[in-house]
Amino acid sequence: MRKILLVEDDKYLIDIYATELKKAGFVVKVALNGKEALNKINKIKPDLLLLDIIMPKVDGWQVLRKIKEKAEFKNLKVIVLSNLSQKEDIEKAQKFGVTKYFIKTHFAPSNVVQEIKKILK
Repeated sequence: MRKILLVEDDKYLIDIYATELKKAGFVVKVALNGKEALNKINKIKPDLLLLDIIMPKVDGWQVLRKIKEKAEFKNLKVIVLSNLSQKEDIEKAQKFGVTKYFIKTHFAPSNVVQEIKKILK
């Protein structure tokens, strides 16, 4: 089974996305902030990271920076799921090599899960 690390600080969204992803057959692990995410990435070696940007302690930009620095995460697929919708934010994420960038308010969780299925085929 494919493993997804969901990095999100909103418990309501965690519940929705975790439920949808589990229904689609994925193993889902959760990190409530970037610091926790960086610890869990090393331990669980996820196939995909579903990453929020605005979080406490360590934000998503810092997580992306750390991932870029480590060769073992070179092939880790990252989908940003954020409320940041400015062109500059999307371009910044693309410079980090993210696979996809979804604006939370523009996509239903089911759409995001469908995209994840395509990416992890």
